[in-house]
Amino acid sequence: MNLGEVFYRQMLRERNVEAIVDGDTRRTYAEWYEDICAVAGGLKHSGIKHGDHFVSILSNRFETATLYWACQMLGVIFTPFNWRATGEEVAYVLADAEAVAVAFETRSKEAVDMALSRMVDGSIAAYNIDDDDFATLLEAHPVNCPSKISEAEISLMLYTSGTTGRPKGVPRSHRAERLAATHCVAQLCYKHGESTLGVMPMFHTMGVRSMLMCLLLNSKLVCLSVWDPEDAMRLVQEEKIDTLFLVPTMFHDILHHPERSKYDLLSAQNIAYAGMAMTSALTILCADEFSPRHFINFYGSSEIFCFAVCDHVADKPGCAGRAGIGQMLRVVTPDPDGQSTPHDIVPDGQSGEIIAPMDGMEAFTGYWKRPDADAKSIRDGWYFTGDLGYFDKDGELFVAGRVDDMVISGGENIYPEEVEDILAKSPDVEQVAVIGIPDERMGARIVAFVEPASQVCSAETLDAWCLNSPLARFKRPRDYVFVKEIPRSAAGKLLRRYLRDGAYELNGEFESTL
Repeated sequence: MNLGEVFYRQMLRERNVEAIVDGDTRRTYAEWYEDICAVAGGLKHSGIKHGDHFVSILSNRFETATLYWACQMLGVIFTPFNWRATGEEVAYVLADAEAVAVAFETRSKEAVDMALSRMVDGSIAAYNIDDDDFATLLEAHPVNCPSKISEAEISLMLYTSGTTGRPKGVPRSHRAERLAATHCVAQLCYKHGESTLGVMPMFHTMGVRSMLMCLLLNSKLVCLSVWDPEDAMRLVQEEKIDTLFLVPTMFHDILHHPERSKYDLLSAQNIAYAGMAMTSALTILCADEFSPRHFINFYGSSEIFCFAVCDHVADKPGCAGRAGIGQMLRVVTPDPDGQSTPHDIVPDGQSGEIIAPMDGMEAFTGYWKRPDADAKSIRDGWYFTGDLGYFDKDGELFVAGRVDDMVISGGENIYPEEVEDILAKSPDVEQVAVIGIPDERMGARIVAFVEPASQVCSAETLDAWCLNSPLARFKRPRDYVFVKEIPRSAAGKLLRRYLRDGAYELNGEFESTL
């Protein structure tokens, strides 16, 4: 069954239930379906057809979600991309996806205009959602929806972040998306009618998944276009939101916000995180502050979606749990050059690269027009994640970082997340990121970049903290750099590359040692 058909049937189940909220815009499932059919009609009448790529350079808003569903109804491939992207990046995606149309906001107009000026082959329809373009689509003659589309066809194409090279297109079928959302509901233990804060970007797999889960549950998606912790808390309180599916940095921002005590967040009984590791200190704080019914670590990727789920993270901080529904995982010898095989399995307790089979129900079938990426990541029917991890004595998975981020210092393997977890527990540390920099003697030396939480924060106090912790002495940082803000992506992921390249601003109130 294709996703357009899923929406139609879910709409018939709960016609008058509120489906989406975006500021003053509120729609029931029946009202939203009418809007979607009209927008689908507008796209069809403008010549956009089955199999075309529709690129979205949009934040989380009613228009974005409506365009997504209109595409699903028509068999058009919804292709979202970061609205903060440069003109060069947008041009690359438009060309790579062979896009026939792009929707954008005024704040992205300069980048989109630059990208369109570089297109030489054919014309691309452009819709500025902040002008009258979307209103015009809404006034179009509606088409009968959904269309007859095979569930094996491409529904969505996500682009990887591109932090290590050109963004890669990840085509995902209607079937894989439907099953991923269904499994997600089951594994996160969400109930019928439970609402979700839609703040994870819709160009990110978590953002799309939140929207699909709401549909399956006939629940309400409350849009928050740009992350702001106080706006998030306000919406949780006003809309009595049940579910927060965020990245750890967002939970950190909420719980450390100076106005936190003004808001009642008790309705949020389902909290889950993905995208990056959560420190044990933040895990404990989340458990104490929210007292949630469910607190879950969800480990996955755009390519495969769910690798593993841990539903007892409060009792076992950092644990990614066991393989997801229908999933199987191995940990093999890590090799940045891509020479390891699915048979190079390491013993339990030993770190290696996490891999998953390509025949899983939620898996993609390969990157879009990137045989080089396929050759690197797909071997002998297995997907090599690039993530480091290990199985503990209970057979549960712990993710230890990226293969490319592992630091070899003095012949020892050091995983940045392990050091970060120790430093994050210090009351003097707000945020921390650890990298390795070249060192003539050691090969690499460990450097910690710190957002200070107190005026007494210093290299000396943090080194003493590490010496009094369970961290092995050779793993502790040799230098500390105090910064105003640690660079992160729009989805909250740590951008270590920026730190390696020097793309940060020093906090002049503190003395750095590097």
